[in-house]
Amino acid sequence: MRIALGQLQSGTDARANLAVMDRFAAQAAQDGAALVAFPEYATYEKKMVDATFPEVAEPLDGPVCQELAGIARRHGIALVAGVVESAPHPGKAYNTLVAFGSDGALLASYRKIHLFDAQGFGESQYIAPGPSTEPVVFAAGGVRFGLMTCYDLRFPELARSLSDAGAQVLLVCSAWVPGVHKTAQWLALNTARAIENSVYVAAVCQAPPVSVGRSVLVDPMGAVELDLGTDPGVRTLEVSPGTVASVREAFPMFRQRRL
Repeated sequence: MRIALGQLQSGTDARANLAVMDRFAAQAAQDGAALVAFPEYATYEKKMVDATFPEVAEPLDGPVCQELAGIARRHGIALVAGVVESAPHPGKAYNTLVAFGSDGALLASYRKIHLFDAQGFGESQYIAPGPSTEPVVFAAGGVRFGLMTCYDLRFPELARSLSDAGAQVLLVCSAWVPGVHKTAQWLALNTARAIENSVYVAAVCQAPPVSVGRSVLVDPMGAVELDLGTDPGVRTLEVSPGTVASVREAFPMFRQRRL
């Protein structure tokens, strides 16, 4: 199966962000991708999460998600993207990933559970944590994908639970905040999650200046097969469930582990 990573430079104009996603989805479909993944906060982004995020939040059947579903349907490609979802908490929203099938049907949604209250940021001031810690896995094109968002990457338990639930590819949709050693940590953590779970990690990030870029596809042996650098763009590459199976046979950690 071929998948695409769409590295964005999202801003506060949702229409403009959606237009870029439409163009990238069209290119991905032309390149033979069955799924395209976009970053966290793909449809609305700022350098800092603030009170405007709950103000622009919409339900998952609102206009933004309807347009995302339309993009998927129009280009015949499954699509994953980060949106700002309405929440039943005054002054707060959910940081949500949505997955739409190539027919535009909602396949899955995941509300970020580990909020970025670190490095001087306080995401939880305006974003509510997802109420469920159950792993969210969905199937597309014969491959099982698990959903993670940005800061989740620092919590290996979530990646393991997704792998235990059958994920062969971890989609890590992010807006990784820049800082000292942050790009090196981003690359190291994505590689670690791939190796320790014998899965592909498809990690798609917002581009600078809000984030670090460097969207990557890491294979189950930890080899970086794709690195988008720091500019916005979309690239397509192959993932193989057979490769996941063969690596897990060579390194049968899931049978051997004692904890």
